[in-house]
Amino acid sequence: MNRITAQLWDGETAHGPSTLTWQVDDTDGVISRIEPADPAAASEFAVIPGLIDTHVHLVGHAGHGKADFLTWPLVTRPEEQTLHGLSNAVKAMQGGVTTVRDLAADDIQFSLRRAIDDRIVDGPRMLAHGMVSMTAGHGDLFIPPAFPLRKMLADGPDECRKLVRHWARAGADGVKIATSGGVLSVGDKSAWRNYTGAEIAAIVDEAHALGMRVAAHAHTAAGIDAALEHGVDSLEHGTLLTPEQAARVVAAGITVAPTLLINDRIAAGENGVSPEQAEKAAALVAERDALLREAARAGVDFVLGTDANGHHVQFGDQMAEVRLMASVFGWSASRALEAATTRAARALGRESSLGLLAAGHRADFVVMRGRPWETIDDLDTDGIVAVVSRGRVVAGELPA
Repeated sequence: MNRITAQLWDGETAHGPSTLTWQVDDTDGVISRIEPADPAAASEFAVIPGLIDTHVHLVGHAGHGKADFLTWPLVTRPEEQTLHGLSNAVKAMQGGVTTVRDLAADDIQFSLRRAIDDRIVDGPRMLAHGMVSMTAGHGDLFIPPAFPLRKMLADGPDECRKLVRHWARAGADGVKIATSGGVLSVGDKSAWRNYTGAEIAAIVDEAHALGMRVAAHAHTAAGIDAALEHGVDSLEHGTLLTPEQAARVVAAGITVAPTLLINDRIAAGENGVSPEQAEKAAALVAERDALLREAARAGVDFVLGTDANGHHVQFGDQMAEVRLMASVFGWSASRALEAATTRAARALGRESSLGLLAAGHRADFVVMRGRPWETIDDLDTDGIVAVVSRGRVVAGELPA
């Protein structure tokens, strides 16, 4: 048995001085019990659940110096990309993130997830969604026009169903679609329609029939309408979410990952983005905060999703994203933390085992200085004392 005594916030409630006990086997760690502790025995430290980032892209340049965001994947062998992806995953874990969901996965991420699950290498828990994109869609125009090696695409309902089935066979946890254009994709516009209603209906129907969730990239009101009409499970970005749409999102019970930091940084022209990319992001960000703040007040379930790619948002920036969410939405510190723990776990369908510190749940937690559920500025990687993932210390040291 392993135990730690500290101030404890379980993902919903502060428990004061508590002793958390967990056990570890060959593959995982499980919380055995949580009991009140003598206040005199409680240290200055606090324990919170490990954070859950519901929207990342692990395969990006993780080495020293800079690499071009668009061309690096084209000139780097898959074997090498896997190592960069592992490095990014470990950076996230060391920054207090014990679960990530990759939303543009292929065999690289599926292989990496299996290696982590088998404890061949240490890393956060991973979920991986395959991308279903149309020709000239958001997932296609990342690639320069003359480059012949393109990601898998699907046009027409039958091809869409086939690609969903391909990802199911490959081991995907779900699929991601785009129902609007993007910001970083080359040559398109955020307002462009991505997929017809018949194609979206085929994708969602096939994914749900195969037990997979559908995450929908949507910046514009039209893109959000298309996603909501066909019953997707989460909205990614949701940048121009209208009040009427916010009410529909609440009624449907789906989550929204607002990805604030990345769009702020692109709009500011940081990290070598092109004028086209900065202009597209700036146009969206100009309207975003007021719309999303109103949506939050209406009860939209916003959760942590950073779009971290190691270039515009680093793996380790997740706590900064949570702080920004608290500021933009006018949230309390505890509500912001819920977005990164219990609510994020529900967004993944893993609320029975992740995101909450309770007996029977997985032993994924962060030991920190301060009280981040009371003071959001305490949620900072500088305050991390130790990270425990699958019951094992993967960063720092547990206090004596």
